[in-house]
Amino acid sequence: MSQSVEYFWMITIVVTAFFFDFSPSQAEDRPQQPNVVLFVSDDHGLDALGCYGNPVIQTPNMDRLAEDGIRFTRAYCTSASCAASRSVILTGQFGHATGSYGHVHDYHHFSTFDDVKSLPVMLEQAGYRTTRIGKYHLAPDSVYRFQETLKVDPRSTVEMANACQQTIASGQPFFLYFCPDDPHRGHPFTPAVWSDPNSFGNLPEGYPGVKTVTYQPDEVLIPPFLPNTQQCREELAQYYQSVSRIDQGLGRLMELIDEAGKSENTIIIYLSDNGIAFPGAKTTVYEPGIHLPLIVKDPRCEEVGSINHAMITWADLTPTILEMTDTDVDSTHFHGRSFAGILDQPSPEGWDQMFAAHNFHELTMYYPMRVIRQGDHKLIWNIAHGLSYPFASDLWASSTWQGMHRSKASHFGKRLVSDYLMRPEFELYDLSSDPDEIKNLASEPKHADLFEKLKGELREFQIETKDPWQIQWNNESQVQGTGVGL
Repeated sequence: MSQSVEYFWMITIVVTAFFFDFSPSQAEDRPQQPNVVLFVSDDHGLDALGCYGNPVIQTPNMDRLAEDGIRFTRAYCTSASCAASRSVILTGQFGHATGSYGHVHDYHHFSTFDDVKSLPVMLEQAGYRTTRIGKYHLAPDSVYRFQETLKVDPRSTVEMANACQQTIASGQPFFLYFCPDDPHRGHPFTPAVWSDPNSFGNLPEGYPGVKTVTYQPDEVLIPPFLPNTQQCREELAQYYQSVSRIDQGLGRLMELIDEAGKSENTIIIYLSDNGIAFPGAKTTVYEPGIHLPLIVKDPRCEEVGSINHAMITWADLTPTILEMTDTDVDSTHFHGRSFAGILDQPSPEGWDQMFAAHNFHELTMYYPMRVIRQGDHKLIWNIAHGLSYPFASDLWASSTWQGMHRSKASHFGKRLVSDYLMRPEFELYDLSSDPDEIKNLASEPKHADLFEKLKGELREFQIETKDPWQIQWNNESQVQGTGVGL
């Protein structure tokens, strides 16, 4: 090489390093953005994880995530329906404020308003590679835009994880939205024989890379809200098998992250969109429908294997992830708030209240409910209390319900069938003495002050979040009449 050419390249390298900040010392000084995996299972209740106290279910990878991270004991979705819940997860806003009232797919057609800004869009603007795989259940794409969509059988959880290998190995910080279909009920919802259990996506031949873990009906644990019948036990056994398949997908995903050398810079958040797909849980705002698992592993957090009793909701997830990734946004944009700063505090002050708001599941299931839980007290407002409680198509067809319905049983679990189907306007429970929500205190004089206080706070929440259903409070709503006659 001639002396002049060599001199030219030397000057080029110096100038490039100066303008583009490529010097090794400066690169080391720059903070590294953490990767984020948001793992959202489909209809997984608190009842079926080893780390939450079930000694039968085999979930070694979920248990290991809890050992390496933080397990929340009072985490809630805000709507016990897949699409509505997922909209809250990715926007930090309640569905009644964004138009996400119920299911997106098929004939339901609920869709988020065009001007809503979602988590993947905000992270993309912050320099993240955004990837989704599995269940989507959101609309429109312009709002919930991901740069990359990976298409794999959403029941084949190990294959799902393997498909993410390139994303994980990328040199760019990544946000991976990982959503298996498990343990949602499998098609067809209506069996050939009414008493046959649903498959919950299980196949006789199994799935690639997955060790099939089966359970016997006589070994499953019956949650108190479900009947101890053969049909229910058989369906729970199938549900457990589906959960164990999720667990293996989570394990493979963590293995790939470790192999890429990114375990120390990857936040993993595990949760479910709503409760178990059985009557009394999914689509209801009783505890089995909305009180859910949440495990957060942030390698930057010194507390590991700990328990956090903060009462949080899925409306808090987007602002939390944005703070964890140091993404600068206006926090007043959200209905939730970040819990990133209280991960290492087992019982932080000021985290003892939550709200929930359910409107629809399927389009034909109109039954709006509003909830406030404050400490151990929980108030449910059944706005459509004059109607019979509606069934999701898969829950109605379930052998668990059909067994009770055909036998004309008086009770479904601990609850009277008549009370499940026809509900009062208000339900007030003390969860410390009545965790199964059986004894309604709303009409008891000694609880009158508490009842009025919670109603007032529920109404304020509706006004603050621009809830159209606030109109039901004596027709004195701030939104009543807007849009009429335009």
